[in-house]
Amino acid sequence: MMKPISITGFLLSVGLMVALGPGAYAQGAGQDMKDAGHATKDAAVDTGHATKDASKDTAHATKRVYHKTKHGTKVVAHKTVRATKDAGHDTKHVAKTTAHRTENAGDAIAGKPEQH
Repeated sequence: MMKPISITGFLLSVGLMVALGPGAYAQGAGQDMKDAGHATKDAAVDTGHATKDASKDTAHATKRVYHKTKHGTKVVAHKTVRATKDAGHDTKHVAKTTAHRTENAGDAIAGKPEQH
């Protein structure tokens, strides 16, 4: 058997549901339309904010990539100039050394002393 307090509570809650049931939970079609309109507006505003944030993030990332690319291009250009100068210098040095050795070989064949 149920306790008297539990029965009283149960009967009280059933009575409130019967009394308030249809009026408390039902709303008119007009209010439903208003709620749907507000929900649609809120969703559109949220979408607009998200789009704005995404475009700002994209713009920032694009600028970052631009600056990194610009810097990288300058570094590569500088290194290319330096390597070209080094290669030119090395080529000049090898050409001089080869010329001297060729001249010395000719002198050695002719019997002259080495002067270079």
